[in-house]
Amino acid sequence: MADLHFFTGTMDCGKSTLALQMDYNHRRRGLTGLLLASHDRGGDATVSSRLGLSARAVEVGTDTDLWGLVVERLTAGTRVDYVICDEAQFYTPAQIDDLGRVADELDTPVYAFGILTDFRTRLFPGAARLVELADRMETLQVEALCWCGRRATHNARTVDGVMVTEGRQVVVGDTGDDGRIGYEVLCRHHHRRRMTATSAGVAGTGSDPLPFAAS
Repeated sequence: MADLHFFTGTMDCGKSTLALQMDYNHRRRGLTGLLLASHDRGGDATVSSRLGLSARAVEVGTDTDLWGLVVERLTAGTRVDYVICDEAQFYTPAQIDDLGRVADELDTPVYAFGILTDFRTRLFPGAARLVELADRMETLQVEALCWCGRRATHNARTVDGVMVTEGRQVVVGDTGDDGRIGYEVLCRHHHRRRMTATSAGVAGTGSDPLPFAAS
């Protein structure tokens, strides 16, 4: 029986890069899969990596029927040998249930990639459901680093370089010239102290725009 496999880690740890590499490796073996995206920084229906890699995908909205999507393709005669889901933290719990059903009832392996917690250190609903349902959960070994050099464990939202802890769970980073709203990975110590690279006066570092659009 196929597995539902959850790969997780903070921002900047290479989740989308691995998702794209996994899709490439499967296609090289002659397999045909379904690549899913949600709120990617490259735009709708795209999976993109900070390294510059990208691929077209199916955009997942809150009303997307993932079980129906796979069954529809199979009914039309299209092979679905695997399913790769990027930014899976934004999927609804019901959609995560659908992914488990795809693995169990269609014997199709599902690989989900996403972060666990938001800027307030609270679990995303989709990520929480993946923790509950996944056959395997793996923390990526590429460590993102806090500005201090320690391993980053938390995702922080910043406004003009100042960390904030209130607001909607998903808000796009400003991609304009001012870059007013951004995101930065921090170690637990500096997240607790709300100390970003800007507030610490560290040159050459700072927050980046959120790598996905707002829901």
